[in-house]
Amino acid sequence: MDVILLEKVGKLGTVGDKVTVKAGFGRNYLVPQGKAISASARNVADFEARRAELEAAAADRRTSAEGRAKLLEEKGEFSIVAKAGDEGKLFGSIGARDIAEVITAAGVKVSKSEVKLPQGTLREIGEFDVDVQLHVDLTHTIKLVVSAE
Repeated sequence: MDVILLEKVGKLGTVGDKVTVKAGFGRNYLVPQGKAISASARNVADFEARRAELEAAAADRRTSAEGRAKLLEEKGEFSIVAKAGDEGKLFGSIGARDIAEVITAAGVKVSKSEVKLPQGTLREIGEFDVDVQLHVDLTHTIKLVVSAE
């Protein structure tokens, strides 16, 4: 399936690129999420008419992400207090939603899908480096301190 990308998609291309993807990926993810349109002759003509507008919108999203990264840098570290046992193991775990809520409460709007925890949820007290992917090209690492109640 040939599609035209309406925004930058990691490992696939940037705004305006015509790429070939598997039909399911295009039909079930790219098109419904508004990240691409099918590459028919009519859509190509429509895209060329809107190209400047879409590139400006992409630049605005990048600028907004850079602003949020600067705010995260200014905040320094974030802390979460949770119930834990004597050995430092948490009763429960701290996931992406909990981390996003702490960052948002500190004044920087972050969604749970932007918090990346490749090793899974946090299950013990300590200091952790957590990646926050603010944009396709921009990932910021924050310091998260988990302490016992």
